[in-house]
Order: sequence, then C-alpha cells, then structure tokens
Amino acid sequence: MIHAQGVPEVTDADFTAEVLDERGRPVLVEFTADWCGPCRQLAPVLSAVAAEETDRLKVVQIDVDRNPATAARYGVLATPMLFVFRDGEPVRQLVGARAKRKLLQELEEHLEQRPAARA
Repeated sequence: MIHAQGVPEVTDADFTAEVLDERGRPVLVEFTADWCGPCRQLAPVLSAVAAEETDRLKVVQIDVDRNPATAARYGVLATPMLFVFRDGEPVRQLVGARAKRKLLQELEEHLEQRPAARA
C-alpha cells in the first residue's frame, strides 16, 4: 500500500471503531489503492497534515482493494477519495490529489478550532 508516513491504515473490520466512533476531532479518511498514481502524490501531503494538525484532525487511510465493503458503503469509485467524518457522519467529500495548502483550506471549516493564544 502507498502508505503516508505517520498515517495509520484502517480496515473494514476496524473502520467503525477508528472512524465512526471517534468523537471530538473530525477524521479525514483517504480511500487509496496501490496502483493509484495520484495517491502517491497525496501521500506526503497527508503525512504533513497528520503531523501538523494532530490536535484538530485524525487522519487515516483505507485500501479500497483490500477493504471493498467500506469502499462500497461510501460509493468510492475513484481514488484518492477523501471523506471528512464528524461524530460518525460524512460531512465533506473530496476527490483527487491536491497541495497541502489547498487541502487545509478545504478542510478548515471542519477542523477543531485552535485555543486562543494567551497574552
């Protein structure tokens, strides 16, 4: 699998526990595949987002070929497909690779707010 460093892989078996049961911060799920060129382009972006936004966002990957039930459940027909889940519900869907800045802009409204800096 094209594994973004620092981004855990989830499976059909643990998707509910790792994604749907997560409360508090939203979960960004990348539906990916080994053969997917744009997924390879997105891997370092996801690694950076996961590292930089860990307090506001949980990031995971799921391989569509090894986990067809979850891919089918969410109608994944192309990769990479990104879903943002909040409290067990998909609230945003994005298709295709993008730069980190663009991805963060598209996710901002769904991220946990950062605490205000103290003076």
